[in-house]
Amino acid sequence: MDFDKVVEKRRSIRSFKDKTVSWKLVLEAIDSALQVPCAGNDLPMNFIVVEDPEKIERLAKASDQLWMNEAPILVAVVSDDSQLESQYGDRGRVYSRQQAGASIQTLLLKLTDLELSACWVGSYDDYDVRFILEIPDNVQIEALIPIGYQSSSAKNDTKPRKKKLDSILRWESFKIKRRQPMFQERKGIVNKDSLPNA
Repeated sequence: MDFDKVVEKRRSIRSFKDKTVSWKLVLEAIDSALQVPCAGNDLPMNFIVVEDPEKIERLAKASDQLWMNEAPILVAVVSDDSQLESQYGDRGRVYSRQQAGASIQTLLLKLTDLELSACWVGSYDDYDVRFILEIPDNVQIEALIPIGYQSSSAKNDTKPRKKKLDSILRWESFKIKRRQPMFQERKGIVNKDSLPNA
């Protein structure tokens, strides 16, 4: 699928068909998620693939989002910051969060490319999720990603862009919202005496 179409098509889907998802497709998406840039070339991520319906139901309860029960497969994204922290100190935690976000977004885009639907769930009871998935205390839970085929009852309307591009752009500093003309001296903005001799 064309990249722009994948980006436009990706949606947070919360209603799935009662249809099995091939774990091989999910592994293909996870493999794509490993291709993100990472500090020290050391991606601290792990991906826990959950197919057990009982376990998915428990994770749905731990997230207080019962619609997750419909997902035939779920991926928990976790990361171990210790290597990055030992290399970069406190900044290592920041790098780990950045890399987690990049991995999750790449995973979601690849799932979309594979005609699968998913949702990035970031609200859950950490203690319960840790207990259910036996995640050690030193490992961060980054997201739960329920995956399936979008049901016909799921909203399928084309939603507008969340924000207009010009509302979030800044140029050269946070205070400047419009790009200055390339040849500013023509507008009398630059003092010609301050320019170096040609």
